[in-house]
Amino acid sequence: MEPIIREAMPADITDMVKLLKTLFSLEADFSYDEIKQRRGLELMLEEDSRRCIMVAEQNGRVVGMATAQLLVSTAEGGLSALVEDLVVEEPYQGQGTGRALLLSLQAWASVRGVKRLQLLADRGNAKALAFYGKMSWQFTELICLRTYV
Repeated sequence: MEPIIREAMPADITDMVKLLKTLFSLEADFSYDEIKQRRGLELMLEEDSRRCIMVAEQNGRVVGMATAQLLVSTAEGGLSALVEDLVVEEPYQGQGTGRALLLSLQAWASVRGVKRLQLLADRGNAKALAFYGKMSWQFTELICLRTYV
């Protein structure tokens, strides 16, 4: 039985926080903080016209998730979307769940007139980079920089 892909609801937050713990264990630049991740998910769900969380549900439990947010791109002269998170529990990887989640974000973005999707991936996560390559995502010459305020 394949997972059902649907929009997230507030009742999914506990499962999604657990998924973010898994994701952040793979990413060198981020650390898990349950309170911060819960608040971030609550903020994402507050304004669903500009933000999207899609989940993969299996047997009444969320086993994967993907998030995106709209931005204005001066390079594109229109909207772009930042894919912030994509994570699938280990037992459901390699079965098309991540693909279905990413395609659901692309469909959400397309309806809103988005011209480009973009994401950041940990350079050491070979499994994720191979997945994005199979999904026809292109590497760029850009690097990510950050500061805190």
